[in-house]
Amino acid sequence: MAPGVFFCPRLPHFTRMSIESNAAEIREEFSWLDDWEARYAHIIDLGKANPALAPDEKSEETIVRGCASQVWMVTHMEDGRLIVRAESDAMIVSGLIALLVRVYSGAAPKEVEAFDAKGLLDEIGVSGALTAQRSNGLASMLERIRHDAHAALTA
Repeated sequence: MAPGVFFCPRLPHFTRMSIESNAAEIREEFSWLDDWEARYAHIIDLGKANPALAPDEKSEETIVRGCASQVWMVTHMEDGRLIVRAESDAMIVSGLIALLVRVYSGAAPKEVEAFDAKGLLDEIGVSGALTAQRSNGLASMLERIRHDAHAALTA
C-alpha cells in the first residue's frame, strides 16, 4: 500500500495524509526515475501491487466507461472520506489506478474536487507518454472519482 495510506479492507480504520502530502511523496518517488522506461517499469510494479476487487464488485455498475481496457471502480464514504478502490485487466492501467488511489482514497470530497491529478501526472512525466486511448481512459477515471466525490457532497 502507498505511503501515507494505511487501509485494510477487513479493518475499516485508516490513517490519511492530505492529498498534497501524498502528491509530494509521489513527486519525490518519481524524481529518482530518469526516463520514461524507468517510470513505465515503476508504474507496472505499482499495478502488480494494486489489490484486486472481489469478483462481485466487477459489474456493469462499477465499470468505467471510456477506457480502452477493462476498469472497474468502487467508491464509498467512510467517516466523511471517499474511499476509492479499482482494478484493471491491463498492468499499465492498474499502475495508473494505484497512483490515483494513493492520491484520492481517504480524502474529503471537497479536497478531491479541488485537486488536479492530471497536473500531478504531467509533473511526474506520465501523462505525456500515454497514448490517446490511455489518456482518455485516465480522464474517465478522474471524472468518475470527481463525480463520486461530488455526489457524496450533495447527498
